[in-house]
Amino acid sequence: MKAIVLDMYGVVIRQTGDDFVPHVKKTFPEKSVEEIYTPWLRADIGEIPSLKIWELIGFTGDLARVEKEYLDTLELADGVLDFLEKAKKTYKLALLSNDSSEWSRYLRDKFGLEKYFETVCVSGDLKMAKPDPRMFLLAAERLGVQPADCVYVDDRRSNLNAAESLGMRPILMNSRHVAYEGETVSDFPALTAALHLSD
Repeated sequence: MKAIVLDMYGVVIRQTGDDFVPHVKKTFPEKSVEEIYTPWLRADIGEIPSLKIWELIGFTGDLARVEKEYLDTLELADGVLDFLEKAKKTYKLALLSNDSSEWSRYLRDKFGLEKYFETVCVSGDLKMAKPDPRMFLLAAERLGVQPADCVYVDDRRSNLNAAESLGMRPILMNSRHVAYEGETVSDFPALTAALHLSD
């Protein structure tokens, strides 16, 4: 193992993204899940800027404030910074995220994450999203390693399956409480132990 590739939501960030629909429904209870997710997913692949999500859903006024209020509800997972400090001493680190360019940048800046990762691959920047194999291959290429040299940590089985098909070692961060037949951890202390990281 030479590298660790981490997903953002449900791994580095405590929230999985499943809170977005309930957040919007506080203002627009009549909106369907599809009406809410469709613009979000368009921003995730760089088709529209993130502020357009809120406009298309129906928000008006200061959309930057509306967006910031949502993003500021998101928190880092417990123990993630300790994990990153330990991991970067031995391994190359990459962040691989399905996210709009703007949201990802805001959160990385807010939490000071950039300094831990040798590369950041965001779907909104790349105009493609996981589980597209090209996302995983790009992360490995940017790290200068083979996929077989990578551990990949995600909270979604479809992404883990894609990573595994390329030779990466998949580990489920089970923040969404799903069934998974492979290697599973519940938090970053458990991941630290699974990867035999030490001070």
